[in-house]
Amino acid sequence: MHTPAYAALSAGAPLQPLAIERRALRPDDVAIDILYCGVCHSDLHQVRNDWGGSRYPMVPGHEIIGRVAAVGSAVARLKAGDAVGVGCMVDSCRHCDQCAHGEEQFCRQGPTMTYNGRDRISGETTQGGYSRMIVVREEFAIGLSPQLDLARAAPLLCAGITTWSPLRHYGAGPGTRLGVVGLGGLGHMAVKLGVALGCEVTLVTGSAAKADDARALGAHRVLLSRDAEAMKAAASSMDLIIDTVPVAHELDPYVRLLDVEGRIVVVGALEQMPVNAAALMRGRRQVSGSLIGGIAQTRELLEFCAARGVYPECESIPMQGIDEAFARMERSDVKYRFVIDMTSLAGA
Repeated sequence: MHTPAYAALSAGAPLQPLAIERRALRPDDVAIDILYCGVCHSDLHQVRNDWGGSRYPMVPGHEIIGRVAAVGSAVARLKAGDAVGVGCMVDSCRHCDQCAHGEEQFCRQGPTMTYNGRDRISGETTQGGYSRMIVVREEFAIGLSPQLDLARAAPLLCAGITTWSPLRHYGAGPGTRLGVVGLGGLGHMAVKLGVALGCEVTLVTGSAAKADDARALGAHRVLLSRDAEAMKAAASSMDLIIDTVPVAHELDPYVRLLDVEGRIVVVGALEQMPVNAAALMRGRRQVSGSLIGGIAQTRELLEFCAARGVYPECESIPMQGIDEAFARMERSDVKYRFVIDMTSLAGA
C-alpha cells in the first residue's frame, strides 16, 4: 500500500515528501489513517544519526493518533473507525518474561521500534508516523476513550508514558514529595502528571524565567538549581525525582535533594553521568533509569488522562513545517510539544 510521507534521505538532510510502501495486512494487523503525530526530540536525533545506527530513507514519528481504516482476518479487539494510539513500539517477541508481564519495552529480544527498527517477519526497516497511514500489529494499537481530545493526545505516547511509567512504578501519589528536573516536553508532563496523582511537586530548574510557567502547570514550588543557598536548604526534602534533562549533567546536586531512601530516575539523558557514591551511601539513596512503558501501562495513562483532562501543551504545525519545528526545538522555542496535523498531507 502506497502512502505519502515525509522522510530524511541522509543524515541531517531536510525532510522531504516521499511515497513509501506499507505492508499488506497480516491476519493480526490493523491499518491506521494517521490524524496527528507528535514531534519528539529523539526524531531529530535519529534524523541526524546522533546516536548511530540510523537507516535511510527514514520516516520519523512515534507519537501517533489515528483511526482504524482496515483490520486483518484475526483481529477481534478493534474495528474500522476506532480511534487508536501507537507509541514507540509496534511489536515484540510476545513470549519472553518481560513481554508476558506487560513490559514489552524490555523485551529480551528487543522490541520492534515504530521507525528505524526491523520488522520481525520481513526484516524491512520500519517507518514511522510522519505519513498518512501506518500498519501495525493489533496489540500495539491502543483503543482510545471517546473522552480523549485526539488533537492534544499524541505526545502522551512518548513524553507522557516516559514520565508516567516511573511515577507509577515507584508508587507516586498523595504524600509523595516529587521533584522534577527540567521543564521541557518531558518535564512539563512530569509536573502535570505528578500534580494529577496528588504529589507535592517541586520543579528544579536553572532558569528563573521558568518559574511562572511551572506554577501555571501546577507545580507547588520552584527551586533554582543555581541558587546554592536554596539548594542547601532543600537538602533531603524529596522522596522521588524525575530527571528529564536531555543532555549529560552532574547528578550530585540533585541526589542531595533526596531524603533517606529517596530515588532519582533519569529519563532524559543517554550519556554517562557519574555520581558521588558517598552521597548515595549516606542516605541509602538510589539512582535509576526508566524507558517509556509497556502497552498496558500506556493504556492506563491514556485512560487516566482522558478521565482527568490531563494533556500536554501542544502547538499544531503542518507537515511541511517540520524542519522549522526541528530548528525551534533546538532553540527550546516550543511550549512544550509540536504536533503535526496530518490533514496537511491532503493531496500529497
